[in-house]
Amino acid sequence: MLYPEIEPHDSGMLDVGDGHRVYWEVSGNPDGKPALVVHGGPGAGSTTRARRFFDPEAYRIVQFDQRNCGRSTPHASEPVVDLSTNTTDHLLADVERLREHLGIDRWLLFAASWGSVLALVYAVRYPHRVSGMVHAGVAVGLREETDLLTKGLAPMFPGAWARFRAHAPEGDDLSAAYLALLLDPDPAVHQPAADEWCRWEDAVVPPPSGPSRFDSPEYRLAFARIVTHYWAHGCWVPDGLVLDRASRLAGIPGVIVQGVLDLGNLTGVPWRLTHAWPDAELVMIPATDHGGNDAMTAARVRATDRSR
Repeated sequence: MLYPEIEPHDSGMLDVGDGHRVYWEVSGNPDGKPALVVHGGPGAGSTTRARRFFDPEAYRIVQFDQRNCGRSTPHASEPVVDLSTNTTDHLLADVERLREHLGIDRWLLFAASWGSVLALVYAVRYPHRVSGMVHAGVAVGLREETDLLTKGLAPMFPGAWARFRAHAPEGDDLSAAYLALLLDPDPAVHQPAADEWCRWEDAVVPPPSGPSRFDSPEYRLAFARIVTHYWAHGCWVPDGLVLDRASRLAGIPGVIVQGVLDLGNLTGVPWRLTHAWPDAELVMIPATDHGGNDAMTAARVRATDRSR
C-alpha cells in the first residue's frame, strides 16, 4: 500500500534568519516531480513514513521540520524558548527560501491537519508555485476549528475535558492559558501542562496502535508549546482567509481525503473548501477519524500516483 522505505539522498540545515536553522531533506528521484511534505501539529515534525506516500521513481520528495521542532533549531523543548519569530508568515518565508535553495520552480503540496492550513495559505499567496495539492484531515485556520478542539468537543469527552480544563487557570481561551504555563521556565509547571495538553490530544484523536508520538517528554513539551502558541494567536491567519480567497486556487488540481468520522467535519470545512476551490475533489473514507486508516492511506497514495 505504501511505497517501500527509502533514505534521503540530500539534507541540510537552512539558515532562515532570526537565529533559526531549519532541517530539510530530499529523497526519491533527484530529477523527479518536486513534492513538498508539509507536516502537521503545529510542531509535530516530519516523519519517515510521509515520504512513502510517493512513488520514489517519479517524485523528488522534499521534507522539512518547521521552526522549533523536529531537527530544526532552536528546539521548543529547551527550558526557555522565544517563539516570537515562529509565525505563519515566518513559516511561509521559510518554505520559499527552501524552494529557492533547492532550485525548484513549482511543487506539489502534500499535507494534513495543520499542514493543510500552512499549505493552503501558501497556495493562495503563491499559486504560481503550486502544481497540485493532496490534503487529509483538512483544516483552513478558522477560529471555530481550534475552538471546537479546545472546548467544543467537551460534551463528547466529558471526563477527559474536565481534567483538561481543571489544569488551566480560569479564562475562556484555554490555548492562551496553557501557553502561559508551558512557557514557565520551571519544569514543575511546564511539564505537567504539556502532559495534560497531550493527554487531551490523545482523547480527541485516539492514537493508532504502537508507540505513541507523545512518549517523549521533550516531544510533548515542544509540541504543546508550539500548538498553543499558534492557536492562542489564531494561527496568524485572518479568519476565513483561505475560504475567501480559494478562487486563487483555480487551475491547481487538488484531492481532499477525509475520514467520515473526523470530528473536524463538524465545522463543515471539507465541503466548504471543496465548494470554494474550483479544482478540488473530496474523497470521503468510511469508518475512520482524523488519525486515518488503511483505506485513507490507499486513497492518498492513489492521489499522488495520479499526479506523477
